[in-house]
Amino acid sequence: MTEPQPATRRSIKAAAPAPAGPSSRAGRNLPVAIASGLVLGILAAGTLVIHPVAFAVLICVAMVVAVWEMRQALAVGGLFAPFAPVAIGAVSMIAAAYVRGAEALVFAAALTLVATLIWRVADGMTGALRDVGAGALILLYPCFLAGFAALMLAEPQGQWRIFVFIIITVFSDIGGYAFGVVLGKHPMAPKLSPKKSWEGFAGSVVSCAVVGAIVIPLTLDGSWWQGAVLGALVAPVATIGDLIESSLKRNLGIKDMSNIIPGHGGLMDRLDSLVMVVPLVWVALRIIAPH
Repeated sequence: MTEPQPATRRSIKAAAPAPAGPSSRAGRNLPVAIASGLVLGILAAGTLVIHPVAFAVLICVAMVVAVWEMRQALAVGGLFAPFAPVAIGAVSMIAAAYVRGAEALVFAAALTLVATLIWRVADGMTGALRDVGAGALILLYPCFLAGFAALMLAEPQGQWRIFVFIIITVFSDIGGYAFGVVLGKHPMAPKLSPKKSWEGFAGSVVSCAVVGAIVIPLTLDGSWWQGAVLGALVAPVATIGDLIESSLKRNLGIKDMSNIIPGHGGLMDRLDSLVMVVPLVWVALRIIAPH
């Protein structure tokens, strides 16, 4: 649990950018990004079809990877979050949420925070407050937020709820990318994400609203207008999630959270919108399709 030396910090920072290669106007290696996206989509859909528990396990694995990526990224800025207690706590939070519900999720998060504090203080007081704060950040974002996916999964028609959540959120990125590449002229937040445009944001809203209006009646027997409203709400929250991570990466001076997903960067570079959207969709679907 000792702090990395300066050379280690430089190696962490150097490992963050995604591999170079031919890129589209939006800055991605499009063929590789599409192939990677398809693999991730098939993995998520496959576990969702097999059994809810299989998808819950996938969430746990994703959160352990996300904890590792966040810890590596924050280490570039001199923040050294304890890995073991946060990673174990992330799995515990997902399991607790799936088996026992929202109260168990909150209880597991509180226990994990205490465990992180004890773990770090046992290694010495120097920098402990800083490192515990980093651990608490990772505990909240993305681990606690991902717990809402486990809550959704455990509900009646949980697999369909997860499908609706993922497909609407994914189309925020797809619509924003397509409209941004073709029509994008007015930057939305040039200091945080230079390639994100207001035209792309409009594409996200339209795409999410259309997809929501289609999938809600087909999967959960809701009204088309409820799906359209949900989609229109998802798009700005997904965009905010993307901008939050862009702000974090820009502050740390890194391009991507890691380079483990070809054409995309790190797993957190794909989860940034999803983890911000999931609490909204969880609440909305409890209204649209109550138990």
